[in-house]
Amino acid sequence: MQEFLHGIFVFAAYLIPAAIIMLLVRKFIKIPDELFRKILHFILLGAYIPLVFAFAEWWMAAIFAAALIVVLFPALSIAEKIPMFSAFVNERKKGEFKSSMVLAVGMMVFSVCVCWGIFADKMLTLACVYAWGVGDAFAALAGKRFGKHKINLPLADKKKSWEGTAAMILSSFLSVAIVLAFRGGLGIGEVIVVSLLVAAVSSYVELVTKGGYDTLTCPIAAMAVIIPLVNIMGG
Repeated sequence: MQEFLHGIFVFAAYLIPAAIIMLLVRKFIKIPDELFRKILHFILLGAYIPLVFAFAEWWMAAIFAAALIVVLFPALSIAEKIPMFSAFVNERKKGEFKSSMVLAVGMMVFSVCVCWGIFADKMLTLACVYAWGVGDAFAALAGKRFGKHKINLPLADKKKSWEGTAAMILSSFLSVAIVLAFRGGLGIGEVIVVSLLVAAVSSYVELVTKGGYDTLTCPIAAMAVIIPLVNIMGG
């Protein structure tokens, strides 16, 4: 029980100050809406680190993340009825923030159970989620700023651009490579190969996924690539 409470404390020690800082930033500093959305996105991605390292066992982390969903859903259902809240989080449509948060935390539960629980590799939890999360954020920013060449491929979302996809491939590759480098067990060449394949697959899945469900599809696709490759390479 003490270890579980320690994990909750560390998680809260990260998330609460981050939320307060963002409230102050939003109030006193003029930030473009899309950039602010992605800052919130990165704060959520950062929450995976205390989730993975603050809890002693995978099932503790999974239970805690599942409990977050139980708390978040009704809390955000109430909050979204307040116009000031929707304006603060810059929702494109009603309920967007709530659904995004529930999906993201649900993916926390799933990735912890699969990567850490089944395969006993907590670092792969971060690699699979960051393959999507970091890449998706930079794809959105680059696509909005530089996306002049729209992608016209079968199944692809016609709103996506080659510039955004290139940004996702590069940032996804770098994020996975950094996590795998810290993880150890693979040579430099193997890290590069695995990271490139994961980035390519994740970027393609993000390209063809509609409705915001890339929060689920991209990390799952990354798991389908990275877990067998790491094991085949003896990492």
